[in-house]
Amino acid sequence: MIEVVDLRKSFRFHSKEAGLKGSMRALFRRQWQTKHALNGVSMHISPGEIVGLVGANGAGKTTLVKLLAGIVHPTSGSARVLGHTPWERNNQFRRQIALIMGQKAQLWWDLPAEDCFLLLKEIYRIPSDQFRSSLEELTSALDVKKQLNVQIRRLSLGERMKMELIAALLHQPKVVFLDEPTIGLDLTAQKAIRDFILRYRSEHKPAMILTSHYMEDIERLCKRIVIIREGEFVYDGPLANISNKYASHKILTAKLNREKQGALGAGEGFPTELGEVVFRDLEQIKIKVERDKVPKAASALLQGFAVADLMIEEVGIADIIESLQNEKVR
Repeated sequence: MIEVVDLRKSFRFHSKEAGLKGSMRALFRRQWQTKHALNGVSMHISPGEIVGLVGANGAGKTTLVKLLAGIVHPTSGSARVLGHTPWERNNQFRRQIALIMGQKAQLWWDLPAEDCFLLLKEIYRIPSDQFRSSLEELTSALDVKKQLNVQIRRLSLGERMKMELIAALLHQPKVVFLDEPTIGLDLTAQKAIRDFILRYRSEHKPAMILTSHYMEDIERLCKRIVIIREGEFVYDGPLANISNKYASHKILTAKLNREKQGALGAGEGFPTELGEVVFRDLEQIKIKVERDKVPKAASALLQGFAVADLMIEEVGIADIIESLQNEKVR
């Protein structure tokens, strides 16, 4: 459904020099720099799959989405979406995709949502029966029927985002691009949007690409993620496997019984060859342990300390991704 092969996008821009001398020099001899927003990326996305794009600001996430939606042209490489080349922008292609950008509105602020939807019905040439059915389904799922006759600018941010989702999905697209769909929303609105996206994907099976800086969006919605760093894919695979692949250790946290611990003594002799003590006080000890040494480290804790409770945790997905973005994990 979506096939990307060695896609590249570069931007050439004028490098400004500071100060009056630099500005004068630029009048006669400009210096140019090239920024590689995407540098030879390839991927395949199947129907019904939600792929999360994760990366720092400027990593290339939105550029990739815009290329696949046909908004910008690549420098080189190829992409096929639903059998079409996106940047050719033919109407048959555009009728089958949707782009939702959390930071940009597509609806007319001075019109009620219902009037906006009627305009989109004509733009996409949606049959009347399909329009009524889709509108009923979407407004019921998002619980916004009472707001249909309210001007867009008078709605709350969460309500506007729901209307944007309805507008993007009225024509039942086969490919949906979600660029920061929950940005700026409160926790209740974020959960409502996530639940709706999961339900819609389950019922209609579109291919979806999601970009987000909220790890809860990624963890809740995506089984597969792509981590982008400086225009290149650092990781492309199941979210569930990222800990096994990139986290070489686990965290053991033991809550201590203070009274019994006092009777045992200081309990200071945790074997350093089994792990690194990263935190210690009278009530808790936290140890960073290599994955293959976890059983021995847990046994040493139970034998050497008055342990009231013991937790064995994976390193957080957000921490691993941050490390990948900062080139700390190889």
